[in-house]
Amino acid sequence: MITSLSIENFALIEKLSIRFSNGFTIITGETGAGKSILLGALGLVLGKRADLSSLKNKEEKCIIEASFKLDKYNLRSFFETNDLDYEDETIIRREILPSGKSRAFINDTPVNLQELQELGRYLIDIHSQHQTQELSEDEVQFRIVDLVGGNAEVLQSYILKLKDYKKASSTLKDKKEQLTAVLKERDYNSFLLEELFSANLIEEEQEELELQYKKLSNVEFIKENLSKAIAIADDEQFGVLIGLKEIKSALQKNAAISAESGNLFERIASVLIEFDDVQKELVSLSELTLSDPEELERVNQKLKLIYDLQKKHQVNSITELIAIRESLNDKVVSVLNIENDILSLEKELVVLEKELNQFATSLHENRQKAIPVLTEKMLAILHDLGMANARFDIQLIAKTDFQSNGKDDISFLFSANKGGDFGLLKKVASGGEMSRIMLAVKSILAEYSNLPTIIFDEIDTGVSGEIADKMGDIMRKMSQNMQVFAITHLPQIAAKGSDHFEVYKVVDTEQTRTELRLLSKEQRIQEIAKMLSGANVSESALNHAKELLN
Repeated sequence: MITSLSIENFALIEKLSIRFSNGFTIITGETGAGKSILLGALGLVLGKRADLSSLKNKEEKCIIEASFKLDKYNLRSFFETNDLDYEDETIIRREILPSGKSRAFINDTPVNLQELQELGRYLIDIHSQHQTQELSEDEVQFRIVDLVGGNAEVLQSYILKLKDYKKASSTLKDKKEQLTAVLKERDYNSFLLEELFSANLIEEEQEELELQYKKLSNVEFIKENLSKAIAIADDEQFGVLIGLKEIKSALQKNAAISAESGNLFERIASVLIEFDDVQKELVSLSELTLSDPEELERVNQKLKLIYDLQKKHQVNSITELIAIRESLNDKVVSVLNIENDILSLEKELVVLEKELNQFATSLHENRQKAIPVLTEKMLAILHDLGMANARFDIQLIAKTDFQSNGKDDISFLFSANKGGDFGLLKKVASGGEMSRIMLAVKSILAEYSNLPTIIFDEIDTGVSGEIADKMGDIMRKMSQNMQVFAITHLPQIAAKGSDHFEVYKVVDTEQTRTELRLLSKEQRIQEIAKMLSGANVSESALNHAKELLN
């Protein structure tokens, strides 16, 4: 339950601090006094989005802080799941900065709006006038029946299992599409794969073959130059080898009398040894350089095959061809893998369908049991609210497909008049009837839910007199199990509250601001009398107000 609310620099509120009791709290005030501002501030605490228009003074930040007593509502798991510090007296703070940025805190720990919204759903149900029409929506109708039927755990299990089912179904669909595509390409891929395997491709082979081809195709040219080099090196009269030997002999004669000549002699002797070795290798290489047309053709054909494959696959290297070969191999082999995956997913879906059907059956049976209980309770309350001839026919229609909350469709059929035909709730119920039906629903749900607080924002629209008095009794009864707020214009309801706050405007020379005050007994008499007779309070109105309060 909410124990306090403080507001600074929000809309028409400069600074406001309020404490609340755990009973039935009434909030009244003239139209335009600022009751909606309080709900707006509370909405921000519960995670609604904000903008700069919320700031009264655009140069200062807006701060809204609310305290909630949580010890009776089993919310520790929420705090543990979201890594938040749990406190029996939890404080939620929302700040809107002049820059337009917004910050939120739970027990001084920064949180995002989604976390704030999730916690807010466990704390307060704010029922505004337009939400009465939500009673006509299937989702809301299912929520009502499921709460009465105790379907919370079964529904949660169904939702989790449905998530697994949809994921497996989506994966199966993708796998089947993948298999269809692979099968279309399988023959062509197999041909390409066989072609690449037959080529016996080896990394860096292309470079070696290209060098080999260049050598084999230029044998005569190479041999001619080798012969020329050998002749120059080994000519009997003018060859390089003969010349080096003569230089060595000349320097050897000087070596004994000249150290410099000795050094040169040693160097030329080393050159002679190296050149002699080169000359022998030239001869050997010349003898080994032979024309080999067959090998040349073999190398040429292998290179042509490589070039053709590179052109075909639009690549420039054997490495890329090998990568394509491996990819094609994976595609060809993947057919079997995909077929195995499809088989496995189909088996998984059979199991999931069986489990989903079991949960859906439990949901349906629990709903069937809950409907007469819900109908009886609603009719009893509506009878007290002046709808003695009201009738409900809540129908469950079994479906074959899995829906978000089971395998049912639901219809709330309603008849307000004796002998009248049933019709869809949203089409046949008037505004005043919808308000009373919604109050009946909220009253029943209060017995089954563990929600700490509910706020009724003018749920009494379209009713008055004795019916308003009965609505006030229902809300007061609800406050025995939960904290109840009612924003109302009806004195009959206002008199039922344990606490009564008045929202009013203060206008001074410079500005208008909204204030809120807790009324004393005498002030309540005046406020209720004003609600009865208008601004000019009569003696009879005062007496009537006292009677209502008593």
